[in-house]
Amino acid sequence: MNIFNEFEKEIKAVIADLSATGILPPAIDVSKVTVESPRDTTHGDLATNVAMVLSKAAGMNPRALADLLKTEIETIEGVETVEIAGPGFINIRLYSSFYFKILNEILNQKVSFGASNMGAGIPVNVEYVSANPTGPMHAGHVRGAVIGDALVNLLRKAGYAVTGEYYFNDAGEQINVLVETVFLRYKQALGIDIGEIPEGLYPGEYLVPLGQKLKASYQSSLLDMDATERYAIIRHFAVNEMIDRIKQDLEMIGIRHDVFTNEREIIESGKLEEAFKTLESKGLIYQGKLPPPKGKEMEGWEAVDLTLFRSSQFGDQQDRALKKRNGEWAYIMPDIAYHHDKIK
Repeated sequence: MNIFNEFEKEIKAVIADLSATGILPPAIDVSKVTVESPRDTTHGDLATNVAMVLSKAAGMNPRALADLLKTEIETIEGVETVEIAGPGFINIRLYSSFYFKILNEILNQKVSFGASNMGAGIPVNVEYVSANPTGPMHAGHVRGAVIGDALVNLLRKAGYAVTGEYYFNDAGEQINVLVETVFLRYKQALGIDIGEIPEGLYPGEYLVPLGQKLKASYQSSLLDMDATERYAIIRHFAVNEMIDRIKQDLEMIGIRHDVFTNEREIIESGKLEEAFKTLESKGLIYQGKLPPPKGKEMEGWEAVDLTLFRSSQFGDQQDRALKKRNGEWAYIMPDIAYHHDKIK
């Protein structure tokens, strides 16, 4: 039970009865009637603006309308007293027994108390945390995790069909850096002197155990392996290890995602091309030039033809390049493909 909603319904029912008997005009608009906590809790448990917002339609002074409604509101179950304040605000005090009744409902309904079918099974995707698998979670990640999980739980409680999703970037330069660093830690585990971790790589000790695990699985065989094959092995291993650590951290605070989606699968499954074709079929792709980035001095800047998305039609400041000058996909394209896939 939501006390405020319940009493709002009761008060609107009072208005409907008064309209039906001709005391108030018929079909009076009650959409702006609210019931909430009084600003000063010493004034009661509930406060309503009903007399203030309906006085004009009722053709009555707010105070006079409040006097009329006071008698009716006093008959609602659980109401102990009704007082009129100022120009026509109505404060309501409830019997203590009313709260005992609600507490009893909570004890009987347990975790189902407060649930509703408001969402009517509408599917909702909540993507949260989504820290990239290149390092341990930190306090900022956990803050987002708690907020996201609370939102998931609230939406489920309200009757929505919720999917909690974790999306992580496992492609691009940051993963190249991860692979290179883990390979160094692997060499270190083999007894090779690696010196200081070079600038630009991940210096944290958290990758030392990954190097040791690689040694346990492959001994020294990775050293003589083809670079492309070695990269694929280390990338797969390192990303999975880091995601497993993140899952363990989340598990400690009771957070479990339903779906884990990664950028690499979006790219390798052809979903970028699929999203691009969808935009193209809608006439939203064209070849054109963009001005240099604002606020940056670009010496020797030369505008070239790029593959552009007409994002300015949807409120963007300018159209966006979907491909780089060298023809590779721009960073924004995997995001577009991800959202395209979610909508489908």
